[in-house]
Amino acid sequence: MEILIKNMVCPRCIEAVKQSLDLLDIPYESIVLGKVQLKSQLSIDKKTHLSASLDAKGFEILESKNSALISQIKSLLIEQIHHADQNLGENFSTFLAEKLDHEYTSLSRLFSQVEGITIERYITRQKIERVKELLFYDQLNLSEIAFKLGYSSVAYLSAQFKKETGMTPSEFKRNQSGKRTSLDQV
Repeated sequence: MEILIKNMVCPRCIEAVKQSLDLLDIPYESIVLGKVQLKSQLSIDKKTHLSASLDAKGFEILESKNSALISQIKSLLIEQIHHADQNLGENFSTFLAEKLDHEYTSLSRLFSQVEGITIERYITRQKIERVKELLFYDQLNLSEIAFKLGYSSVAYLSAQFKKETGMTPSEFKRNQSGKRTSLDQV
């Protein structure tokens, strides 16, 4: 039995869901972002307890097909943008259509209706959050970040960053470096 779970966005979320399943002694085959494959059907009582446990941790079992599909879209995009080691190699529309076995136009329409923004805008926001993270930790220079996230140029990345945050990547980096403290100052 497959259960779809909303708000799973990182490896720590997988651990949190695993803890809930283990605590309630619910056997499972696998856990990935947004999805748990159980070994058997859940009783109504077990499902209620699992739902309460997950809710306490900020997750939600998805009941409707549309909610589940939107959660899957978000999970796939977050996984690809924040956690993948290499570039996608194809555009996001093809990636989503193939992974979810739906036409991209129907996925896009549903996402926009429910979320109030387009998938493209959601992707841009996720990419900018990833850029902020990489700038904050000073792991890569802007050219490397642009390449890693599939931007055609540093200029395009900078323009999107400024449009989304109101500042350039350099300004963001300067502002953030002033907020860090060394261990001597703690």
